[in-house]
Amino acid sequence: MANTMLEVHELTTKYVTRFREDVYAVDHVSLKVEEGRSLGIAGESGCGKSTLALSLMGYYFPPLHYMSGDIIIDGRNISGMNPDDVRKSILGREIAYIPQAAMNALNPTQKIIHFIEDVIQEHDMYVTKKDIYDRARKLFETVGLPAEVLEKYPVELSGGMKQRTVIAVSVLLLPKVLIADEPSSALDVTSQKMVIKMLKQLMEAGFISSMIFITHELPLLYNVTDDIMVMYAGQIVEKAAAQEAVFDPLHPYSKGLMGSIIVPEKGLRDVKLTAIPGVPPNLKKPPMGCRFAERCKLAKPECRVTSVPLRDAGNGRTYRCILSENELREAYAREASQNAK
Repeated sequence: MANTMLEVHELTTKYVTRFREDVYAVDHVSLKVEEGRSLGIAGESGCGKSTLALSLMGYYFPPLHYMSGDIIIDGRNISGMNPDDVRKSILGREIAYIPQAAMNALNPTQKIIHFIEDVIQEHDMYVTKKDIYDRARKLFETVGLPAEVLEKYPVELSGGMKQRTVIAVSVLLLPKVLIADEPSSALDVTSQKMVIKMLKQLMEAGFISSMIFITHELPLLYNVTDDIMVMYAGQIVEKAAAQEAVFDPLHPYSKGLMGSIIVPEKGLRDVKLTAIPGVPPNLKKPPMGCRFAERCKLAKPECRVTSVPLRDAGNGRTYRCILSENELREAYAREASQNAK
């Protein structure tokens, strides 16, 4: 049985605005990632994906605040730890984070090898520069970056090479969990493929034990991750195996999300695109019932007043809706039949 690298129970975090207003961007989120597996998190902009990524590291600074829940990395609960302890003993070693636009994190006045030396010596001041160079060269060669890159400045690298460099640097300390937040969003298609291939190689080579990949593109996750969670308005609305989440979404929001994206996969590329009407709710004052109810074609009056827990659909699949799986599938079948006429 695989070891659990990351387990999260009922994690809730909030932003406090300058007007002292609370914005609950992550609301009672639970998840689990096992060794050797990858989890994708999808959802439209503003749903809480990036805030969840920041929250999972256990390192909080204003305006983001920890409220409740447990974050357990390889059996160690890091919830409520002192930020300095988290920075020194957790970040980089236990869990690593690649933020959006990560290529801009490189210091333009430093050669890549000097940047790497600063990163490693922050965690291990006794390691020699020769050991750092040998470790970096081996890793770079593993992911298809020539050793000469170590002696270059960021301005001498293409966007794709800078992105791959940042990813390589983030796994130098062999983290248990790597969180990649939209790592390919600013790249062309060819560079995107190279980054995705690189992430897979890092998993296979053992540089990372497990991975969380965040994006707003569900089809992209199908090619990268084992499982997919869909977020909406700070909550998880569905979790399923990647194949199910992309080709057989269950929750109305997941269904709408897939229907609004161009998908090149056989069987989906000819499906007519549809938009999800409306806008997400204001998380300063989230609705009492289902947060998707105002945009949902299947909503009933009770959806707007009843708290909706996650339902178990079997085989590790869960979704947040008052309708049963059969009721949802029947509704989708009726809609498909009407559209075909």
